[in-house]
Amino acid sequence: MRDPPAPPEWANSFLSVGVTGTNGKTSTTRMIANLLGLLSVPVASVTTLGCFLDEERLVVPGHYPGFLATMERCRALGGRCAALELTSEALALGFAKAWPCRIGVFTNLSQDHADSHGSLEHYLASKAQLFMALPAGGVAVLNAHDESAELLSEVLAPGVDVIRYGVPSRGEAWAGAELAAEEIEVSFQGTRAVLARSQRFPNLPRELVLLAIGEVFVENALAALGAALAAGAPVEQAVRRLASVAPPAGRFELVRERPHVVVDYAHTPDALARTLHTARSLCRGQLTLVFGAGGDRDKLKRPLLGAAARAADCIVLTSDNPRSEEPAAIMDEVEAGIGRHALLLREEDRAQAIRLAVGRAAPQDLVLIAGKGHERTQEVSGASLPFSDVAIVRGSGTLPR
Repeated sequence: MRDPPAPPEWANSFLSVGVTGTNGKTSTTRMIANLLGLLSVPVASVTTLGCFLDEERLVVPGHYPGFLATMERCRALGGRCAALELTSEALALGFAKAWPCRIGVFTNLSQDHADSHGSLEHYLASKAQLFMALPAGGVAVLNAHDESAELLSEVLAPGVDVIRYGVPSRGEAWAGAELAAEEIEVSFQGTRAVLARSQRFPNLPRELVLLAIGEVFVENALAALGAALAAGAPVEQAVRRLASVAPPAGRFELVRERPHVVVDYAHTPDALARTLHTARSLCRGQLTLVFGAGGDRDKLKRPLLGAAARAADCIVLTSDNPRSEEPAAIMDEVEAGIGRHALLLREEDRAQAIRLAVGRAAPQDLVLIAGKGHERTQEVSGASLPFSDVAIVRGSGTLPR
């Protein structure tokens, strides 16, 4: 939509939170939707997983018409809050003008979508549209440990407030954070964090407990908490509610034990590196990674994905969604980034690659299957074929033809 439609006259009756960034958008949006339930129900949420009212998934048309249908239904049921995952593509097409957001959340920025944006600068400029459109009295929730967030802080209109959050593993902070984690402990049961004392939020509890597994989810939770507090949620209730939020499907999802088998959506170099770091901290034996790269998408990240994969003890390189490209050619580009590795296996058939990795794993090992996460199809030569990493692990998967 080159000329985005004007928002409906009732759009400003919603308190809408837009979430953008490279990684963590879906998890953060899900957390925000749960926290906004402290203020109004039902809560509308729109993510790459679909359109929802609270936990009910709606059957609506795709793209903007489906979004509007979701918001209209929420309004009819008395809802007044929305959590929206906003991709760079949607923002580049003018979504920030088609629907007003009062709160904008930025997760992080790393290599992705060079195919549609051409450069990292254009990629960030697209995401910046959300923050440039925030109204006076609005709030930008920014990652204090991501340098791109500092640039976003400079494009805010007068009267837009800023809440910063962060975890130390992201790197050096460009500004102090009002919401920060000091210590993080990860287990297969979930994640616990000790929160720093906050002058801005003096009633902030010192402990944060999450069902999600991984330090990155603490970062997502702090972003969600910042948005919820900006919306007016009580801080102690919000932190307690985060403890019951289940992570989205395919986000460090533990599918099997002995060996532990985890399915994760990580498909960017940064996300893969962080997911491998979490897996390594939990693994008591050999860490095996099964992954590939998508076809007809950002080719620049393929060797970077390979470089990130070197952290695994065993790599099973396979196909992802090859689309119109030859899977073997994509694998060659990824392997160029892996370079020399002690144990690198190639298996073009993703189902067979998963079975190979799980079959050779010892009880104390961990197998991480990355790239497709929640997806239930595989895109091959113009066809969308039934395929699920989770189903393959559980023995009920369908082999793509």
